[in-house]
Amino acid sequence: METLAVDHPLVAHKLTTLRDVRTDSPTFRRLADELVTLLAYEATRDVRVADVRIRTPVTETRGAQLASPKPLVVPILRAGLGMLDGMTRLLPTAEVGFLGMVRDEGTLQAQTYASRLPDDLSGRQCYVLDPMLATGGTLAAAIKLLFDRGADDVTALCLLAAPEGLRHLEDAFAGTDAPVRVVTAAIDERLDERGFILPGLGDAGDRLYGVV
Repeated sequence: METLAVDHPLVAHKLTTLRDVRTDSPTFRRLADELVTLLAYEATRDVRVADVRIRTPVTETRGAQLASPKPLVVPILRAGLGMLDGMTRLLPTAEVGFLGMVRDEGTLQAQTYASRLPDDLSGRQCYVLDPMLATGGTLAAAIKLLFDRGADDVTALCLLAAPEGLRHLEDAFAGTDAPVRVVTAAIDERLDERGFILPGLGDAGDRLYGVV
């Protein structure tokens, strides 16, 4: 598994404001959107393209366009929705699937409650959007589901990651032929006894949309 913590001053600046408890939901949503676009730039470095010939106003030339089948972007509901616009801004022709998963706060195990994905993902590159990689259970379950449907390349975009979650993914997909990547703005210190990332930024869903 490959992990990339994006080292860029704009990433650090936006993440610092996201962490701040004084940042209100509208500002949090805007900055999360901007931060995801920066992460998406790095996450899509290996997106598959095909050579094409085009005509400019003055001559013919070679270029590149996204190859088929199109990439699939999969936000994990609900907090992943706050990352969708930032991702599709760079991949406007990508298809979008949705995966509803919730973590049982007692067992910390992920449970799937909704799925809107193609049955056959053979040959597809998939980009999973999940703001917080904490224990890793939710993300591991989501990636396994995509592989089970035939995906052959999965990249997860997370605002923050914890070492425990990264280790969980390493163990879950050790020996997997298909590549798994995690692109994040930062790898934080650890999880607390409730499974929250420290220093973290709180519950991403609540900070995006309020407590419901």
